[in-house]
Amino acid sequence: MSIVCGYVPTEVGQRALEQAIVETRFRGGPLLVINSTRADRTVDVNYAHEPALATLEATLEESGVRYEVRSFTSQNLASDDIVLAAEELEAELIVIGMRKRTPMGKALMGSDTQRILLQSPCPVLAVRA
Repeated sequence: MSIVCGYVPTEVGQRALEQAIVETRFRGGPLLVINSTRADRTVDVNYAHEPALATLEATLEESGVRYEVRSFTSQNLASDDIVLAAEELEAELIVIGMRKRTPMGKALMGSDTQRILLQSPCPVLAVRA
């Protein structure tokens, strides 16, 4: 069974990746790391460009786990891409990073974490920085 990790090139994303590696070692399956951005966004600080992708790949290589990285633009929200990948792979677990937001911030901007928790076909491990 696979583990899907939603990755962003931030401290929160790094913590999620570290925990996903731990879970992958424990469970023995492959790890799929998803980093996506909406195609209609001209700038997205959560999208991993080449330097961040190289660091991500180096971390995964060093970990020794079987992995795949999917970094792409999409018509979907990142949360939808993560849930779709988990459904496709019949994943055992989704690992995501979680940052603290005020209730007003969630109301105005939505919450990818909340969408994943509500739509996930499998358990979700939310990691805080």
